[in-house]
Amino acid sequence: MDLATRLNELAKRTADHREVLLTEEAAKTALVMPFIQSLGYDVFNPAEVVPEYTADVGTKRGEKVDYAICDGSKIRILVECKPSTAPLNLNHASQLFRYFSVTEARLAILTNGVVYQFYSDVENVNKMDDKPFFTFSMDAIKPGDVRTIEKFSKQSFDIEKIIQEAGLLKLQSLLRKELESEMAEPSEEMVRMLASRVHEGRITAQVRDSFGKLIVSTFAAIIRDKVNDRLSTALNAGSSDVADEPMTAEEVEETGIVTTAEEISGFHIVQAIASKVVKPNRVVMRDAKSYCAILMDDNNRKTIARLHFNGLTTKYLGTFDGKTETRHLIGDLTEIYQHVAAIEKRIVQIEAGKADG
Repeated sequence: MDLATRLNELAKRTADHREVLLTEEAAKTALVMPFIQSLGYDVFNPAEVVPEYTADVGTKRGEKVDYAICDGSKIRILVECKPSTAPLNLNHASQLFRYFSVTEARLAILTNGVVYQFYSDVENVNKMDDKPFFTFSMDAIKPGDVRTIEKFSKQSFDIEKIIQEAGLLKLQSLLRKELESEMAEPSEEMVRMLASRVHEGRITAQVRDSFGKLIVSTFAAIIRDKVNDRLSTALNAGSSDVADEPMTAEEVEETGIVTTAEEISGFHIVQAIASKVVKPNRVVMRDAKSYCAILMDDNNRKTIARLHFNGLTTKYLGTFDGKTETRHLIGDLTEIYQHVAAIEKRIVQIEAGKADG
């Protein structure tokens, strides 16, 4: 079984059980150990995967890191685990920071079994960086993630190559954040640059405003096309029912509707959840000014969920039970997976003819 298959199976287990894995030990046993095993390491061999690894650091005695992955007498990777419901931050990495400087390990992983953050010493040798050079989530594994994760496997492990690539991955991550920011809300510099390439005449305030909206919808259309291609292949479904063409500047101005990249991604998460119950091509997206509706059979009386993302610093997922909508605050799109039960229940209601939303 190849790594991609093993990770996909683990991702399904994560989606199915994360809500009941409330303790660190549960997350370690059900999620983290299988991940380490998927990399080819023998989790039942204490000479290869050392649980509760202890290395006294200065005045700190008896502190433990959850796992040390070894190659003979050398420590390759340190792993620190947290409960699956706990968000990860640097406060959770204090032991990793201390252990990193007193062991020969040059890689460290901080994880809650869902999100995995990989750290190294790109900036200063033997001092763990403040920011991970690579992060992935079991909720949304991308093909590029699998290729990167393969480098940490027992068979492919080469620390020098990993360290060389870590710097590039870190820069790539920073660039990705900047591009995502531009895609969601283009800066004036971005709007001026692109408008000057395709617009003849003076770039007025009205032109800038129109192009800003058009850039967002064009980015969304590009992403939508890529995601639709991959999703169709993965789910063996027909083409998605999201419109493929970006709105024109006049249409954006006239309707006031802008479909964002986040709405597209949120729709595909709901569609993927729904695919366990119904054919995914029955689940469609219909955007509006105040929310983005996800419907069954393109029927507004069969609303599965709503994405309340427009113009908000906070985002909400709306789930339905009959006519009643319940809004759930989400900090990250992957948190939509926390509402799998409500989405599946809603689809059952719709199929039974009990949907009034």
